[in-house]
Amino acid sequence: MTQTIAINDNQRLQLQPLEIPTRLLLGPGPSNAHPTVLQAMSTSPVGHLDPAFLALMDEIQSLLRYVWQTENPLTIAVSGTGSAAMEATIANAVEPGDVVLIGVAGYFGNRLVDMAGRYGADVRSITKPWGQVFSLEELRTALETHRPAILALVHAETSTGARQPLEGVSELCQEFGTLLLIDTVTSLGGVPIFLDAWGVDLAYSCSQKGLGCSPGASPFTMSPRAMEKLQKRSTKVANWYLDMNLLGKYWGSERVYHHTAPVNLYYGLREALRLIAEEGLANCWQRHQKNVEYLWQRLEDIGLSLHVEREYRLPTLTTVRIPAGVDGKAVARQLLNEHNIEVGGGLGELAGQVWRVGLMGFNSRPESVDRLIEALQQVLPKQ
Repeated sequence: MTQTIAINDNQRLQLQPLEIPTRLLLGPGPSNAHPTVLQAMSTSPVGHLDPAFLALMDEIQSLLRYVWQTENPLTIAVSGTGSAAMEATIANAVEPGDVVLIGVAGYFGNRLVDMAGRYGADVRSITKPWGQVFSLEELRTALETHRPAILALVHAETSTGARQPLEGVSELCQEFGTLLLIDTVTSLGGVPIFLDAWGVDLAYSCSQKGLGCSPGASPFTMSPRAMEKLQKRSTKVANWYLDMNLLGKYWGSERVYHHTAPVNLYYGLREALRLIAEEGLANCWQRHQKNVEYLWQRLEDIGLSLHVEREYRLPTLTTVRIPAGVDGKAVARQLLNEHNIEVGGGLGELAGQVWRVGLMGFNSRPESVDRLIEALQQVLPKQ
C-alpha cells in the first residue's frame, strides 16, 4: 500500500515574472556587462561535451592567454566565482607543510592566509598598512628570512584600490627557489599584466570586473614550473572539484568529463574576451587609465580626496575618503535608492573610512563618471 503524504504549501510563492532594477554598478564588482555579453548568455545552451562547446572552451583558453599575456598551456576558466579560482590556486600549489609567504596589505591578502592555512601550509606573512605596497627590498628580506615554497601577492587589492608592482619580483623568487602566485581579480582586463615577462607561476581572476561578464567563470593559470610542482605532489589535491589534474583532462585534448560546466556563463565569458581582443589589449588598458584619471579629477573637483598614492592607484578601482562627519553608508544608500548607482563601502581597516568606486570593463566610460559625480553632488551634505 502506497502512503499518501500531503503537500506542504507553506513555501509556495505566487510570483510575477522576474523584474530587477537597472543599476549602474560602480562598486568593487560586479560591473555591468556589455549588451553583447548579455545577449550571448541568453543563447540556448548545448551540452558541456558538445563539439561546439568544446571549440568555445579552446577559444576561451586562447583569449585568456592573450589578456594575461602568457603562453601557459594550463590556462582555463574555473566553474565558480573568483574565490573558487583563488582556492583552486592554493589547493593545487600547496602541500601540507609547505612554507607559504603571503603579502597582506588588505582584505584579500588575509583571505589567502586563511585558505593556505586550511590546506596545511606553514603560513608566514608580511604586512603593510592598507593602501600601501611592498618594495623589492622588503620582499627580499622576507624571502631570505622565510625561504618559502610560494610567495603570494595581491596584484590589485580590491579592498584598498592599490596596485602592487611586480617588476623584479620573479627574479627574487627564482633566487630562492620560490613560486610566485598573484591575485589579478581586480586587474585582469583593465590593468597592464605581463605574466610571462614578469615570471608569474600562478594567477587567478574573476569574470565580473575588468572582463565585464557575469560572475561564475573564473580565469586560472599555472606555469610549467607550477605544473611540475603539482605533478610531484606526494599527496592528492585535497579539493576534488578544483583538482587541476582532473580539470586539465576536461579542458585539454582528452576531453574527459569532469563536471557540468555553466554553459551560458562561458558563452558570456567568450564574448567578453572577444570584445577585449577586438578593442585591442593596449587600447583597453589605455581606456581604463584615461577614464579613471577623469574620475580622480572630477572627485577632487567636488572636494573629495583619494586614499592611495597616485603612483599605486588602480585604474579599475578607486578608494575615496569619506569626509569627516559624513555617514558613508547613508550616502551609498541614497546613491542606490535615488539614483540607481551602486558604490562599495570599506572593508576591514578601511570600514567606514572610504567608498570603493569601480570603473571596470564596459562601465569604464566618461558618462559613468559624469553620472556618478552628478549624483554625489546631490546627495553629499553641502559644506
